Amino acid sequence: MAMVANIGMMDSAYFVGRNEILSWINATLQVNLSRVEEACSGAVQCQMMDMTHPGVVPMHKVNFDAKTEYDMIQNYKVLQEVFNKLKIEKHIEVTKLVKGRPLDNLEFLQWLKRYCDSVNGGIMNENYNPVERRCKGGKERHPKGSTKASKSLQSNNLPHHISGDAPGFNKISGPKQGKTCPTSGLADCNSEIQALSGQVMDLKLSVDHLEKERDFYFAKLRDIEILCQSPELEHLPVSAAIKKILYAVDAKESALGKAQEIVLGSTTDDAVDDMGATE
Repeated sequence: MAMVANIGMMDSAYFVGRNEILSWINATLQVNLSRVEEACSGAVQCQMMDMTHPGVVPMHKVNFDAKTEYDMIQNYKVLQEVFNKLKIEKHIEVTKLVKGRPLDNLEFLQWLKRYCDSVNGGIMNENYNPVERRCKGGKERHPKGSTKASKSLQSNNLPHHISGDAPGFNKISGPKQGKTCPTSGLADCNSEIQALSGQVMDLKLSVDHLEKERDFYFAKLRDIEILCQSPELEHLPVSAAIKKILYAVDAKESALGKAQEIVLGSTTDDAVDDMGATE
């Protein structure tokens, strides 16, 4: 398990796409997430561990309706306790995850998928009922909250219906009726804004992935440069050929040909020297 916990950032696990991760979560837990950042509360991760290791996660402590950072952090505390029980050496970047940043949440979910697949071989536990586990274990706040909200709305609206003949009633109801027209337009604007925000998030996610890949390969090129500059190797023709490629500034013309000439030229010179020495 330690091996899975410490997989490198260029491991194939981190190249699993956002859509595949969402499909995996939705199918396994019977939920309907449309964006990876919707899992930032930590409840999804807790239930994934509950499915993978039945009986290990105290589901009664998991808050599936967590909206504040405080409630989300409590979920991650539960998850960290589960990791400690299972001796999983995986650090959870709680402060980043609760912010709802797409890349941070995607990376954690990618790691989680690799871990769950390594335990159950990618096969879902058919005896596991995710909906039942959420209802019996997790905190259900929506039904109570929605009931209270509806009662409150009814009590607030009741006097208006009763006082229909009261003076000034038409003055109050008139403006309210006039506002019904722009409401539909506002809803259309909100849906369009949400769609555009989703596209922006997807583009940002792609940029973050590209930047990470760029930094990875740049670090490798830097290591090669340092190696070629070492006193033991910097005078070798092959080092000169490699630096010729590294320091090439013309993006349209490849420096490979000139680098090969350096290596082949040194090989020819060595052959001539060997022939002279033989004679």
